[in-house]
Amino acid sequence: MSSGTVLDSIIEGVRADVAAREAAVPFADIKQLAKDAPPPLDVMAALRQPGIGVIAEVKRASPSRGELASIADPAELARAYQDGGARVISVLTEQRRFNGSLDDLDAVRAAVSIPVLRKDFIVGPYQIHEARAHGADMLLLIVAALEQDALVSMLDRTESLGMTALVEVHTEEEADRALQAGATLIGVNARDLKTLEVDRDCFARIAPGLPSSVIRVAESGVRGTADLLAYAGAGADAVLVGEGLVTSGDPRSAVADLVTAGTHPSCPKPAR
Repeated sequence: MSSGTVLDSIIEGVRADVAAREAAVPFADIKQLAKDAPPPLDVMAALRQPGIGVIAEVKRASPSRGELASIADPAELARAYQDGGARVISVLTEQRRFNGSLDDLDAVRAAVSIPVLRKDFIVGPYQIHEARAHGADMLLLIVAALEQDALVSMLDRTESLGMTALVEVHTEEEADRALQAGATLIGVNARDLKTLEVDRDCFARIAPGLPSSVIRVAESGVRGTADLLAYAGAGADAVLVGEGLVTSGDPRSAVADLVTAGTHPSCPKPAR
């Protein structure tokens, strides 16, 4: 990973924030809290249902766009997503660039009965146990943020706690690394986290090279049903949508529109 990128800056802040949280709640304690948490839900079963699944995100802000939405009640938003037919709720917990928090994760977990994804920049084992302790069923592992040995270790640890890892890639080389690490759920992010530039064609380039056994998630760039259908035609099993929902004015209806398009008989089906 090259130095001085946007991603490097984010990770530097994440490491400092993790150290502060670990000073308050030691690793041994967070491990015990993770053990005591209710068992995680089956993410893969949720995403293998017929049609294109919608992962709906609680997203307050982003490095590229700044503040997106003032979300007074993340639980209410999550319930709206669930009522609209989302299969998974994604919750951003990174605080410096995305204005997220573990409090948001707690609120969402208590509000919905479907799987919940902790979306953050995972850089060490503490965060994995922390995610489980706060009720996450799955978490994000970003290939660009991890050396290969760390990626393998993080993936193994995630699965050892019964959670599912969404392994995020942006290039063919990163996709190869994800597969070598054993990823079975791969997200292709159209946004390069090192530069914040968007390449909307990267999913169509990467998805055909993934084995049919891998669940493929398209991340970034879904603003409506046309984008979902385009990703479906390129082989997506699911789409992750944040900005397009939190800025929609009616998140339940926005999710429902995507779900309807993704389950319509005319929607392209992933080759299996």
